[in-house]
Amino acid sequence: MVEICLKNIRCYSYHGCLKEEGVIGGEYLVSLWVRGDFRKGSDSDSLKDTADYVLLNKIVLEEMAIRSQLLESVANRIVSRVLQEESRLKQATVLLSKLSPPVGGDVGRVSVKISKKRKA
Repeated sequence: MVEICLKNIRCYSYHGCLKEEGVIGGEYLVSLWVRGDFRKGSDSDSLKDTADYVLLNKIVLEEMAIRSQLLESVANRIVSRVLQEESRLKQATVLLSKLSPPVGGDVGRVSVKISKKRKA
């Protein structure tokens, strides 16, 4: 089993329960871990034998562009779509962080982490 991580994908999105968050937006960091049997790629040095990082990044950015009230919803959409579009993956985990959230205090970030395994 091989684990691949796209760490700290930066994006500007408009998630949150407050009306202002949908207008002003905010900065987010997304890290995505995927697991699958990609050992063949170590020997072949061919993209067809591993997960496509470009596709994974594209999925994250497209799902982050869809406004949601809850980070949990966005994170769930990301892992579900990754597993749907990359059939060789066995598991996906996403850590979605909202930087400087409006929670009435000095909080650097709030994060949600969701993992899903492919159903056999």
